[in-house]
Amino acid sequence: MTSLSKKDFENPAIYQYLLKLVGEEGIGLVISCPNEEHSDEEIAEITGINLNAVRHALYSLYEKRLAEYRRIKNNETGWLTYLWVLKMEDIESVLESEMTVVSEKLSARLKFDKNNDFYQCPACGKMLVFTDAMTLNFVCPECGENMAHFDNELLLSALEKRIDKINKELSKE
Repeated sequence: MTSLSKKDFENPAIYQYLLKLVGEEGIGLVISCPNEEHSDEEIAEITGINLNAVRHALYSLYEKRLAEYRRIKNNETGWLTYLWVLKMEDIESVLESEMTVVSEKLSARLKFDKNNDFYQCPACGKMLVFTDAMTLNFVCPECGENMAHFDNELLLSALEKRIDKINKELSKE
């Protein structure tokens, strides 16, 4: 059960991913959480972080398989206690997997945007593909204004750059 080092937090991808996943308090938890099993209440006490924030962070990390728990039952009271431990040694593979999913979604969006012509309402911003706009005689279904062709070259260029950047990062690993 390895915690993250300061060097790991110097990696902006890891830091931003964890920030998005668990927030500032969650990053505090990742930094100061002990490497052995503890209940969420004990972790809150050890780290000084609000119990609800600790639970939110632990469940968010658990969903990404960056935390694990073991459940024990008190035979006298019937209460269940969850003992948590962080699994931060898997952060790079989780991040790589997330980046792969993002790259695939952006690539699908790029393909769709390249294969379609778009029309946009200048009044309300409603966007339609050519066939839908044609069916409506190029009149906006929201406000009744005439729709105009939307040049998406800038969007296509931004998507291509983002996909290239992600794929370069993935090929480094």
